[in-house]
Formats: sequence, C-alpha cells, structure tokens
Amino acid sequence: MRDLFISIISIIIAAAFAWAGSCGGPSFTGLPALMLIMGIGFIIHWILFLPSFFSKTEKFYDITGTAAYFVMVGLAVYITSESSSVSLLSKTIAVMVLAWALRLGLFLLIRVFHVGEDKRFLKAKISFFKFLMFFSISGLWAFLTIANALTLILNNPEIKADLFLGIGGFIWVIGFLFEVIADEQKRQFRKNVLLRGQFITTGLWSISQHPNYFGEILIWIGMAIISYPSLSGWQNATLISPLFVILMLTKISGINLLEEYADKKWGNLDEYQTYKNNTAVLIPFYKGNG
Repeated sequence: MRDLFISIISIIIAAAFAWAGSCGGPSFTGLPALMLIMGIGFIIHWILFLPSFFSKTEKFYDITGTAAYFVMVGLAVYITSESSSVSLLSKTIAVMVLAWALRLGLFLLIRVFHVGEDKRFLKAKISFFKFLMFFSISGLWAFLTIANALTLILNNPEIKADLFLGIGGFIWVIGFLFEVIADEQKRQFRKNVLLRGQFITTGLWSISQHPNYFGEILIWIGMAIISYPSLSGWQNATLISPLFVILMLTKISGINLLEEYADKKWGNLDEYQTYKNNTAVLIPFYKGNG
C-alpha cells in the first residue's frame, strides 16, 4: 500500500508543477501543453514497466527515462511548431537536453549490461507495486528535471545576447564536460583488470568524490538561469528543476546510497578513510560539503 501511495504522490507532485508551468503557456488538443507532456512521460514509464516486471529485469529502467526525455522534448517542439516558427533559442535548448539525455542514457545502459545487475532492484523487481513505484518516481524525476527546459521551449522566446544566456550557457557547458569526463574516467578505471575492486581517486575524482553528480547539478543550474527571463507568474515554479536534482542526488538516490555502499566495501581501509577525509564530497576542493 505504501508503494502505491508513493506512486500516486509522484503523479500529484508532477501534475502540480506541470499545472504551474502551463499557466500562460500554450494548449494542445484542448489540454495545457505541459500537463499533456507530463502525462505522456509517465505513460512511457508505465508501458516499459510492464515488460520489465514480467521479465524481472531492471536493465531497461534507465533507458526508460531517456525515451521519456526524447518524447517529451519532441512533443514540446512539435506543439510549439504548430502555432509558430520554433525560435533559435527553443531549438538550442532542445538540442542541449537531447544531447545530455542521449549521452547519459547510453552510458547507463552500457553500464547496467556490463555490471549485470543493479542491487537497488533485487527485492523491488519481484513486487509489482514496489517496482511500479520505482518507475513512477523515475517519471517524476524525468519530468521535474527538464520542466524548466520544456517551459522555455513552449514559451518559444527569441534568443537574446544577455547575461542570463551567457552565464547559464557557460555553467551548462562546464557541467556537461564535468559529467562526461568524470564518467569516462571511471569507465576507463573499471576496465583496468589490475584495479578491479578498488575505488577511483584519480582525475576529477581526486578533487571530488562525486564529480559526475557535481556536473549534473551544474547542468540544471545553468538551464534554470537560461530559462529564467522567459518565465512569468506561476511558471517560475519550474525553477524547482535544479533544486529537485540536488535533492535527489544528495539525499534520496545518489550520494547517500553510494557512500553507504562504499563504507561497507572499503570502510576498513586506511587509504579509503584518507581519501574520504581529504577529498570534497561534491563541490571540488570544498571539504565542507556533505
């Protein structure tokens, strides 16, 4: 019952922010466009949940989010094009989100097939409502992460050479590079059979214990800054995007789980304790974050 309740709450939260982002925005087939896009994002998750549950596999969990990103962004661009020419800024934002989603989705898909099994789902995938809960939370995560960007695309503002675009774009690029480089460094580390079973302390991982998450957070802070001038009234609620990503990655399904796993695996090693005590948790060089 608890798992079903969480799934329902996920839908309600997403719907509330979709309604806020729809205020003053376009409609499509008689429905607020952002609300429609949100609903379709959840439907994609539920459709792919069914074969995942009956096959008892989590291998399609991450790629489900990627599929939802592509469909939601594609719908936003299509709906915008139905009433006017899609602006250069809306096109640029769409390409940025899709580039991020494709890169991350393929990386996670390859990783899960290489690792073989995600321990988070050992018990969940044998329970219909618990596994559904994971997919519903993913639907919420996918929508709230790009709600900012979707609202901008639907508002379809013209591109302007202003501080918001310049600063936001710069932060987005830095975040994207941080995430890509950190993921690739860890992938190469794991490929080295001599280092199997060890923890990475080199490259970006020498200045942050979670540089990929730091990059991910920068991406959505940058997107929020870019989109801010195009928002009005209740649409400003979609600025929740980077705050939601920070919450998820630091407190719910990111750093907290990884640190618990790492402490169990390497907590008795002096070199791990030294790395943990001397390396910033998230923000590079800033040891006070945690």
